[in-house]
Amino acid sequence: MNSLYARPAIVITGVFCALFASNPAWSQESQKPESGEKAAQENAADVALLKQFSVLGDAETARAVAGSAHFIGAEELETFSRSDVLRVLREVPGVYLQEEEGYGLRPNIGVRGSGLDRSSRITLLEDGVLIAPAPYAAPSAYYFPGVQRMNAIEVVKGPAAIALGPRTTGGAINMLSTPVPDSFRGSVALSAGQDGLFNTLARVGDAGSRHAWLLEANHQSTDGFKELDSGQSVSADTGFELKDYLGKVQIRSAPGSRWEQTLELKLGYWEHDANETYVGLTEADIATNPYRRYAGSQLDHLGAHHSQYQASWTIAPADGNWDLGVTAYRNEFHRNWYKLGAVGGVSIGSVLQDPVTYAEQLDWLRGDADSPDDALAVRNNNRSYYAQGIQAVFNREIGSGRMRHEIEFGLRIHKDEENRLQDDDLYRISAGTMSRTSDGAAGSQANRLSDAQAYAMHLSDRMEFGDFSLTPGLRYEHIKLTRNDYSTADPERLAGPTRVRRNDVDVLVPGLGATWQASNSLLLIGGINKGFNPPAPGSAADAEESVNLELGTRFYKAGVNLEVIGFISDYKNLVGTCTASTGGDCVIGDQFDGGKVTVRGVEVGGRYRLAKLAGSDLSVPLSFNYTWTPTADFDNSFSSGFGPWGDVQAGDRMPYVPEQQLSFGAGLEADSWSAMLQASYQDRTRTAAGSGDIPAGESTDSRVVVDFALNWQLNANLQLSGRVENLFDEVYNVARRPAGLRPGMPRTALLGIRYDL
Repeated sequence: MNSLYARPAIVITGVFCALFASNPAWSQESQKPESGEKAAQENAADVALLKQFSVLGDAETARAVAGSAHFIGAEELETFSRSDVLRVLREVPGVYLQEEEGYGLRPNIGVRGSGLDRSSRITLLEDGVLIAPAPYAAPSAYYFPGVQRMNAIEVVKGPAAIALGPRTTGGAINMLSTPVPDSFRGSVALSAGQDGLFNTLARVGDAGSRHAWLLEANHQSTDGFKELDSGQSVSADTGFELKDYLGKVQIRSAPGSRWEQTLELKLGYWEHDANETYVGLTEADIATNPYRRYAGSQLDHLGAHHSQYQASWTIAPADGNWDLGVTAYRNEFHRNWYKLGAVGGVSIGSVLQDPVTYAEQLDWLRGDADSPDDALAVRNNNRSYYAQGIQAVFNREIGSGRMRHEIEFGLRIHKDEENRLQDDDLYRISAGTMSRTSDGAAGSQANRLSDAQAYAMHLSDRMEFGDFSLTPGLRYEHIKLTRNDYSTADPERLAGPTRVRRNDVDVLVPGLGATWQASNSLLLIGGINKGFNPPAPGSAADAEESVNLELGTRFYKAGVNLEVIGFISDYKNLVGTCTASTGGDCVIGDQFDGGKVTVRGVEVGGRYRLAKLAGSDLSVPLSFNYTWTPTADFDNSFSSGFGPWGDVQAGDRMPYVPEQQLSFGAGLEADSWSAMLQASYQDRTRTAAGSGDIPAGESTDSRVVVDFALNWQLNANLQLSGRVENLFDEVYNVARRPAGLRPGMPRTALLGIRYDL
């Protein structure tokens, strides 16, 4: 037996034996606890399937979780019909966002100061399954599930994130795809807007007594909002095209069966073509035209495709109080981002950061001057990934009345891989048009294979004692990481690796959450957990570890929902990972120790609905959230080759952690129409570690961005909609990485129509 699985197999057997041995449901002697009466009215296998896919289940359950948890349901997602997940997550406190290309296609998401580059510092899932390209070996989210085909989004922080792993420092985001329907349903939604923006979303599905199915297709395209400087022979299209398809088939046991079972098969295919670049602008140029794009990026293009295969099986006794779900999965992803990396031997980041020193290179980049041959280096960032595994979750309820246990045991056996084979093509630019002067040899810039094998399991027990609950949890991860480097002159890898680096990780991740129902409307919550991020394959850096604490309260009465939570993340060792998207002249894949870091903050969120105004059918939904992070500081001094850090002094603030974020929503709703306004604020944010006043050239802009949506239900089947994003056309820079300043999306209006079958 493979050594990766031999030791865990013994542990699995012991845990399952202990759980089942204490389970009177096997002899059909026990009954559902009182709190399970609602679930008992539904098909037990359907409930088990939901537990497989969902962390929270619904918004009501989220309010009872011993820790920070947010559930964004279908109704909220449909209000704005957003295609940008960053605009959705603005409504969740404690989540930090960095825009990039304006459409949210490659989101940068962090939680509670975890870091946010390519969302690689948090756990990303779709239907409870890890969804990053290679979640252990290469977690940067160059693929992100399309938000338009999602039915809900769950954001979990603190001890509740232990069940998901492997990254528990910040938290987890779980995207719930459209479920199969319970009867025939179908819809077609079309929208069109500025810059050639066009969006189509179609769904159809049906169900019988023992089966159900769903087909879903989403197509998005735009010409882009940036203006490319280029010669006459070059296309000015700076947009993208995206295709996203999903199919599900579900088979259920016969009604009245002693054992209720569900088998669901899910297939997905995603394809993306984008004329996107890492090249930003200088300070002077963004002030003149923030949506300009330099001629040297005219050939930049990203081509990518993703396939997912998933089979989920659940079983639960019709009159029992346990359920078991098993999911097998495989995800495949390939991307080749052909993009400019250097001009005249100088990285594009250095050129744009110091345009005076590199004035000649900047002229070539802009196309203002003709360059010599081989002056512009464009890299084939050719990478393939896969992730596959099997995971199981067992749930068991014990007790009734004022003393109950909800036990969950889960395990995951997982393998993933990243395959890099990259080269540079060299160009000259003349009269604003680029022409190739040298072809790069395959693998001449990077030729390596990184993989990870992981075994993980978690065990938690939610214990309820009257008005109190206590939820201890424990996660175990055993990870084997390998990086094979091959000669850049051996693209076929016939000679074998020139260097092999391995690192093994064994870690226990404990956590504890608690709640006290102080009154019918007031719930006090608290929790502590170990934060953990595994190292990269072959990394010499230590694993990232922290101690995370949170304490807060939830108030809900007469339609008012209010939550206030304070949090502290005390890092033993913060780790930075060099990627092309972080900027800086470091070796891609290298990791850097940042030492001790302290992050402190407060999250506030609230909702209220004013109903039946002046005796009419009008209601006013209100919502807000606020995140204050006064402390996100390094506790030690050091010098780092990691670009965003550089030379750090104790007390310096981490980059890309805004001190204040605020989102506010208000609207009017009637029986047949609704109008909603969503405003978000983010203050000026450091882009490099430092303290005191932020120097010029080291920050993003503070901004207030307002979105507006109008929906009109003409009849039972037909709905019209209008949406304006960035209503007041706020101009702001969102980042200074990876190279130069990048603008947010300008005002963009769309009109849409939806027909329900």
